[in-house]
Amino acid sequence: MSDQPHAPALPTTDISLRGEEHVRLYRETNGEQGSIWNGVPILLLTTKGRRSGQPRTIAIIFTPHGDGWVIIASRGGSPTHPAWYLNLLDEPRAQVQVKGDVYEAVARTADSPEREQLWAEAVKTWPSYDIYQSRTSRQIPVVVLEPLRNLNAVE
Repeated sequence: MSDQPHAPALPTTDISLRGEEHVRLYRETNGEQGSIWNGVPILLLTTKGRRSGQPRTIAIIFTPHGDGWVIIASRGGSPTHPAWYLNLLDEPRAQVQVKGDVYEAVARTADSPEREQLWAEAVKTWPSYDIYQSRTSRQIPVVVLEPLRNLNAVE
């Protein structure tokens, strides 16, 4: 038995987490599991389905930006935008969970020159974004999520 103090547990990195399982585990553990994926930070984004009107939640890589976050609508370089991005175009208000903190936020698509600055920062977080851009003729949108209020805060 060691007399040395235990180091605090680090968030679990699990490259196998995907989709609904990732969202479930993230929520159940307040991000203790699932907030780091492949060595990068993850948040949960809940949008309103543009057709169904139902909430849709995804786990997505983010880059911190001021008080908010930047996410990239890459879809791995697909020729079409991801559904979550189309949902945000229809209804820019969303819910964002970063670890145990849940926020109401508003999304906007960054325009030049801000887009290029934010893209460069996002590529530092996930270099594959440049590969994804090379796979498609569409300009991959850079989305800024600006918090409106912390839903955990007591009012």
